[in-house]
Amino acid sequence: MSKRIFLVVALAIAFELGAAGLAHAQSYPSKPIKFVLPYTAGSPNDVLARLVAPGLSSRLGQSVVVDNRPGGGTAIGVKAVMTADPDGYTLLFTNTPTHVFASLLHKSFHYDPVKDFVPVATFGSTSLVLVVPASLPANSLKDFVAYTKANPGKLNFGFGQGTLPHLVGEAFKLSTGAQLASIPYRGGAQAVTDMLGGRIHMNLGAGATLVPLIREGKLRALAVTSPARSAELPDVPTMAESGYPDLTTVTYYGILAPVGTPAEVVNRLNRDINESLKSPELQAAMAKVGYDLKIGSAQDFAALMADEVQKWTPMVKATGFQME
Repeated sequence: MSKRIFLVVALAIAFELGAAGLAHAQSYPSKPIKFVLPYTAGSPNDVLARLVAPGLSSRLGQSVVVDNRPGGGTAIGVKAVMTADPDGYTLLFTNTPTHVFASLLHKSFHYDPVKDFVPVATFGSTSLVLVVPASLPANSLKDFVAYTKANPGKLNFGFGQGTLPHLVGEAFKLSTGAQLASIPYRGGAQAVTDMLGGRIHMNLGAGATLVPLIREGKLRALAVTSPARSAELPDVPTMAESGYPDLTTVTYYGILAPVGTPAEVVNRLNRDINESLKSPELQAAMAKVGYDLKIGSAQDFAALMADEVQKWTPMVKATGFQME
C-alpha cells in the first residue's frame, strides 16, 4: 500500500470513529442509567443518590436506577463498574475518602482511584460530628481527652468497621492520645444504639443521624470535622478550633465512570447534573439531611480526587487502618 493510500485509509477510519463517537453522544442516553453504590441501603451515599436521581432522570429523559452492591469492603460495586462497558450507562456513586482508602487496603482486588476511573461530577459534601453521652462529665474536646486519660481501659469508641468514622476516630486517638478501646460494628447505627445504652463513649457520624439526638439532649456534640462551624450546630467548635486542625475532614460525593467513557457523554452528564442541582427543592431536601451542595466540572472533580489521595494515604498508613 502506498503512503498516500495509507494516509487516506487512516483518515477515513479516524473520521468514521469520530462520527461514531459523535453519534453516540448525540443519542445518549437511549436507555436507563445505573448508579452502582458499593454501600448498603439507608447509608449516607444511598440517601443522597436517591435524592438526586429523580432530578437527573427528568433532565436526561431516562430512568436513573440506584443499584446497591455492598460487600467486600466496596470491592463488589467498584469492580462491577470497572468492568462495565464504558458507555455512560453504568456509573459508580461513591464518596472520595472511601474510594481512596479502599483502594489501598483490598487484599485481592486493587485499583487506582484516579487512573482507573473517569470523574464525572460531584453532588454534595458532609462532615462528621464527634459525640459523647450526655451523662459524660466532658463539655469540650479537651475535657474529654483528659477524662479518657484519667480513666484508662474504661471508655470505648464505637464505629462501623472500615468506614470513614472508623479511620477518623483512629486518627483522633493517635493525634490526641485519648485512651479509648476501639469497638467495631457492622454499621455505625449499631454503635449509636449502644452509646444510648451506655456501652459506647465516643462516636463519629453524619449530622443527619446525630443532630436529632443532640437536640433531644441524649448526646453531646464536642466537635465537627468541617472547616467551618455547622449551620445545624453553630455552638459546636470545629476540630481546628479545638486544637486539632489535622482532623479536619470533609466527605465529597460524586459519580465516576469506567475508563474509556466518551468525553461527550461525561460532559453531558456533568452539565445535566449541575443543572439538576440548581433546584431549590432539591437543595432544601439535601440541607435537611445534612448535605452541602457541591457543583463543579469534571476537571474540578479530577483535581479534588487527586488531592484526596494526598490527604488520605498518609492517614491510612499512620493509623494502621484496616477495612475488615
